[in-house]
Amino acid sequence: MLALGSMADQGECAELVPSFPCVTWPVQANMLTGRLPSQHGVVANGFYWRDAHEVEMWTAWNDKIEAPQIWDLLHAHDQELTSAVWFPMLSKGCGADYICMPAPVHNPDGSESLWCYTKPTEYYGTLLDRLGHFPLQHFWGPAANIKSTAWIVNSAICAAQDFRPQFFYIYLPHLDYAAQRDGPDSPAAQAALAELEQVVSRLHAALTDVYTDSDPLWLVASEYTVVPVSHVCYPNRMLRDSGLLLVQEQDGQEHLDLKDSSAWAMVDHQFSHVFVKDRDTSVVERVAQLFTDADGIAEVLSGQERAKYGMNHARSGDVLLISNPESWQAYYWWLDDCRAPEFARTVDIHRKPGYDPVELCWDPKSRSVPLDATRIAGSHGAPAVTAAQRGVLIASRQGVLDGSVVADTDVAGIVLRHFGAAEPSGG
Repeated sequence: MLALGSMADQGECAELVPSFPCVTWPVQANMLTGRLPSQHGVVANGFYWRDAHEVEMWTAWNDKIEAPQIWDLLHAHDQELTSAVWFPMLSKGCGADYICMPAPVHNPDGSESLWCYTKPTEYYGTLLDRLGHFPLQHFWGPAANIKSTAWIVNSAICAAQDFRPQFFYIYLPHLDYAAQRDGPDSPAAQAALAELEQVVSRLHAALTDVYTDSDPLWLVASEYTVVPVSHVCYPNRMLRDSGLLLVQEQDGQEHLDLKDSSAWAMVDHQFSHVFVKDRDTSVVERVAQLFTDADGIAEVLSGQERAKYGMNHARSGDVLLISNPESWQAYYWWLDDCRAPEFARTVDIHRKPGYDPVELCWDPKSRSVPLDATRIAGSHGAPAVTAAQRGVLIASRQGVLDGSVVADTDVAGIVLRHFGAAEPSGG
């Protein structure tokens, strides 16, 4: 990239090692708090609330992060330091001064109306007048493309011009889509990189103009890398075959019985949380034995073993299933596609109790999501044990980064040091 290449040439570059699980919510929380999931509580891209027997995917607010974040620590250091946060997950209701995050309005008839949560509240109206609605349909799913990232960049430029925050955190999702659907080395993934180059260069040029008198420090981080996968496993089908997972039949469709199943898996890319009813230790042992040496599974961790990756938090599953780098995990529990729940064939990130990248493979002829998980060619989430699983951290100046290899939990400290603030404690 022109802008990023220039930054790396003038500044410095390090390998960024994402902490397990190497997926969006936890890694972003790691970078923003300087802590691991055992301390901030973000253990996946969603949560299972045991008491209510409910899964919450992709909708939670900032109060789910149980640790102070960069903007909180900057405010504690100096109340005059302002922060803007643009589109990272779990940012709704956070302590930053300026916020923008998708928040579609769910209408009584089941439809959605485009909208964004902003702080100040009225600021989305300003952005709407200047840019039109945030194109939510291009943020995820088969229509995902550069339009959503371009809107994020354009709106961030507006916010920089209007507010001039001293710290600006901007999340650009574009490289996720083609890399998962077609593979990280595919022509489509390379084309996505070129598209992102253009919008990042525009962002860099515009913000350079806004902050022309202050020579801002740029930090550019890739949260994780997408690696090629050639295998998929189905933890919920294995649990069902063993008699641990139960389904409820509704109009010929099989729905997961979260309340009465002895064990079920909330899958998330290359790992899953297996939740055991009443945390029954005998069932935990049975689940661990079931998946030990299973195809595609590299590690099975239960109890205090989860502390190996800082995942010994009450929100975690009783057993963690971690994939090999070449494999990923699908949420499917039905044994006959004819009995799959209706939402399985739709783009529905909230009702599915797990992440479903197959939504990217929408079939325009049948107007449905194919129930063929083998179509996914790229994934992430497994521990970063190889260089290919490590990302990059670029600083636009020299002497900023902590060596040639940096952990995601180091990022908060790097930012805070820049402002003369104390680094996170207890990391």
